[in-house]
Amino acid sequence: MDTYDILLYGSYLLIAIGAFASIVMPLINSLNDPKSLLKTVVGIVGILVLFFIAYSISSDEVLPKFEAEPFNLTADGSKLVGGMLITTYVLAIAALAGIVVTELNKAIK
Repeated sequence: MDTYDILLYGSYLLIAIGAFASIVMPLINSLNDPKSLLKTVVGIVGILVLFFIAYSISSDEVLPKFEAEPFNLTADGSKLVGGMLITTYVLAIAALAGIVVTELNKAIK
């Protein structure tokens, strides 16, 4: 086992610890204020609704070069990837629009 493998497994461990902490710590803090937990649930449901809309409009077309090895992409996999990409695009555009509106609002005041 060389250094790259050790560092790779170390990064996996740190990602797992970070993901666990980012999920558990807000839940612990929200036990004092249940209204903040409701805001989190609404946000998660909103993202899930956005994903299902994006999933429903994404294409299930798979190019022949992606059907073979090493990809073995199916129509369902293609639709899932398309839904994730569309969701990412919509969220990125919404974030950029939010930044622009916030900066314009600060400039006007």
